[in-house]
Amino acid sequence: MFTPQTGAGNAMADFKYRGSELETFARAVNWKRYWRHLLVPFLGHDVLEVGSGIGANTALLAPQHPGRWTSVEPDRELLDEARRRLAAAGIADCCALQCGTLRSLEASRRFDSILYLDVLEHIENDRLELEDAAQRLACGGRIVVLAPAHQALFTEFDRAIGHVRRYDKDSLAAIAPVRLGCERLFYVDSVGLAASLANRWILHQSAPSLAQIEFWDRVMVPISRALDPLLLRALGKSIIGVWRSGPEKHPR
Repeated sequence: MFTPQTGAGNAMADFKYRGSELETFARAVNWKRYWRHLLVPFLGHDVLEVGSGIGANTALLAPQHPGRWTSVEPDRELLDEARRRLAAAGIADCCALQCGTLRSLEASRRFDSILYLDVLEHIENDRLELEDAAQRLACGGRIVVLAPAHQALFTEFDRAIGHVRRYDKDSLAAIAPVRLGCERLFYVDSVGLAASLANRWILHQSAPSLAQIEFWDRVMVPISRALDPLLLRALGKSIIGVWRSGPEKHPR
């Protein structure tokens, strides 16, 4: 789920994603359902998912999407696994999976929504990536970002799975294309933030165990889903940003 900076038309056949967390976090069903609930209102008819990985997010979103869905992934092994998973679930026809990056697509292609779901933090030149994405938006189209929050929480685990950084509101807003209007920018998973801070200050674990991830997903995420709106989404372990081209407004 990483989009390297490449030249146009380069399918990145030799690119290998070095993270090992995709299978584990694919099991975080409550977490994925939570952010799906938040993001679906911002999905237009023609969607591009950048960095589909093993297809866990594709399988969550694309089958219920009434429009056109395209996913790009530069790692051929991950792409093959995504195809296998979608076929096994009987939803292989829900989207077009392509090996490559944003720049591999035809220059004339335009999208109503371009998604970076736990992807942007892997990209060295994130500002350039979003500028290129803005060029691919249709009028009124949106860039939607879900990313890990707070650089103070950056650990060896982040580094091991290829994260370059984590974001806060200021740092994410700073790289957004100036011609796009910020529609939403907020944090999610307040309880997860508390757990991450406890780990940072007390446990000092370099990586979460499977049992910890399952406990977080089963117990903490549902509490966050209830608590986050009460906290006005001002705290959280992850951050969501939505930017839109054109003058139209989306109902909040």
